[in-house]
Amino acid sequence: MIGDRLKRARAAAGLSMKALGEQVGVSANMIKKYEHDDSMPTSPVLIRLSRALGVRSEYFFRPVRVSLNRVEYRKRASTTKAELKRIEADVLDQAERWQELADLWPEFPVAGFSGVEGLPERITDYAELESVANQVRRSWKLGLNPLPDVIDVLESKGILVITTDVDVAGKFDGLQATVAGQPLIVVSNQWHGDRQRFTLAHEFGHLLLEGRLSSDLDEEKACNYFASAFLLPAESACEQIGESRHSIEVRELYMLKHEYGLSMQACLYRLKVLKIISDSLFDKLIKRFSAAGWRKQEPGDQVPQESTILFQQLVYRALAEGIVGESKAAELLKLPLMQFHQMRKLEAFDAVADQ
Repeated sequence: MIGDRLKRARAAAGLSMKALGEQVGVSANMIKKYEHDDSMPTSPVLIRLSRALGVRSEYFFRPVRVSLNRVEYRKRASTTKAELKRIEADVLDQAERWQELADLWPEFPVAGFSGVEGLPERITDYAELESVANQVRRSWKLGLNPLPDVIDVLESKGILVITTDVDVAGKFDGLQATVAGQPLIVVSNQWHGDRQRFTLAHEFGHLLLEGRLSSDLDEEKACNYFASAFLLPAESACEQIGESRHSIEVRELYMLKHEYGLSMQACLYRLKVLKIISDSLFDKLIKRFSAAGWRKQEPGDQVPQESTILFQQLVYRALAEGIVGESKAAELLKLPLMQFHQMRKLEAFDAVADQ
């Protein structure tokens, strides 16, 4: 029966039973019956439900079911349960397609997350997170240069990254969970790149620091410290800015932002933590940011967004190796078969070239 899947898709679309019923041409009470598996929609109604909810009709009959375990949200206090359900529904749909794809492979070509070697068992001071971030970079051979793509780094180590269209008016700041034993981090694809990158590093921090922090340390603060140190190593900051500064130009912060993919405010706070600038200079510059309205919207070009293409790559790889056919590949990518066929053959690019 389709009840649970219909309920989840409706939550992801942010539609009430009445609103969905009006789009489909049935009553709200009938939608309720469908969701409680008291009635089964006819084929024409099922097609209209699929179109209204932005899913393929195969979605309602997908055999794979997953659940999000150990879910940890970073959200605003005003975020409602309904808004969180929208995010969860979208994430579950993507996670199910990941799991279905993995189950189709005789041997899935994505390694599981194995952790990071050499991390301390107990962390009693925030300053120790500096060495934790450095150890991650050493263990993963990342060097001290800016990370060009944080999503790629995490995915290459077995951490599943999902980007969601559901941002519920900026009230959602990130999600970390596990799916079938695999770590999962969720960010919005509506955010600027610097916010995405910091959130990815912050949620990665939760994964690494679990069970390692002493009781007197605040986990959110520790993850913020780790994220900044991971994205902008102390040695790199000192090389770029100097070991001690009595003044700093905002243009320097802007350039640092675009080199390391960290917001100007996060860069400024990082320089304060490293004692490159004094508390008084930090306070002075923060006041300047507030007066200019930069606390909400920083000036100039934004850091480019990051995106994940790993799932798409694996679907096409499975297609090339005969693991799935065109129809299943299109279903996994949530595309109409004709559109998928055009994309597969690069016909859309040819059409643009001919114009």
